[in-house]
Amino acid sequence: MNVALTGATGYTGGRLLAALRARGDEVRALVRASSSSGLVRDPGVTLVAGDLSNADALRTLVEGADAVLHVAAVYRTAGHPDAYYREVNVGGTERLLEAAAAAGIERFVHTSTVGVHGDIKHPPADEDAPFAPGDVYQQTKAEAETLALRFGRARGVPVVVVRPGAIYGPGERRLLKLFRAIARGRYAVVGSGRPFYHPVFIDDLVAGFLLALDHPRAVGEAFIVAGPQYASQDELARLIAAATGGRVLPFHVPAWPLQLAGAACEALCVPLGIDPPLHRRRVEFWVKSRAFSIEKARRLLGYAPRVALDDGVRRTAAAYREAGWL
Repeated sequence: MNVALTGATGYTGGRLLAALRARGDEVRALVRASSSSGLVRDPGVTLVAGDLSNADALRTLVEGADAVLHVAAVYRTAGHPDAYYREVNVGGTERLLEAAAAAGIERFVHTSTVGVHGDIKHPPADEDAPFAPGDVYQQTKAEAETLALRFGRARGVPVVVVRPGAIYGPGERRLLKLFRAIARGRYAVVGSGRPFYHPVFIDDLVAGFLLALDHPRAVGEAFIVAGPQYASQDELARLIAAATGGRVLPFHVPAWPLQLAGAACEALCVPLGIDPPLHRRRVEFWVKSRAFSIEKARRLLGYAPRVALDDGVRRTAAAYREAGWL
């Protein structure tokens, strides 16, 4: 298969690129000129210079491709205005869909997020749970996946949506500060500790993406792709403490002062284009519950995540140590 890939210089996109090449697929990767140096030169990988704002680059990207894996997005930084999130996450998706339709692409896999469902009051939630995005990132991801599925039905493009859980694993830095704080014995859980967190180890997520790319029953559907279990914030902290040899402080920190501080930081920093040191979306890590059913992906695609949470946390901690990050 010849696969057009966006987001290849990111963590998930890079792992997908390696997996596609390992099974013999040819890959055309959309990269900014400033980011292309991070990719290993491989005769089976064609680099296409550009970004999601460039319709000409997108047409070049999909030319001769059988399928598209759309991973690129503006993620949870608060230094960008809302319009930038919408331009990239929604507008970029629409431009890529138009290019794919014109090229006769046989499969378009769009990356969304479980965050489109917001705070899960009655866990676990499945794909039919209502959208309740809590910030501009989640809102624009909800808009983009809705656009993708509607576009697929209207224009005959075989679209599949993947909603990953919280991605973690060796090399992924989103949880690095948490691991470090617990390893050094400087961490207290914020809030009650009861809200759930539902991660997915990178190897399981890549397997889910490949099923979405290949399986005939995937077309026209959205799939939650998460790990085999979720954990409360208290349980997650204990697992990380066991894996790092650290400890969790024996008290909880109230969430509301951090939420107020995050709002103040955003008000000061965002107009200046600066990523605030603290923002409300970071505080939501502790206070919003994320717990999901992966039964649909199991039933329709045969998705079978293999990395239990305790094992994944141990493997991630070991990789952090090996890299000198802990």
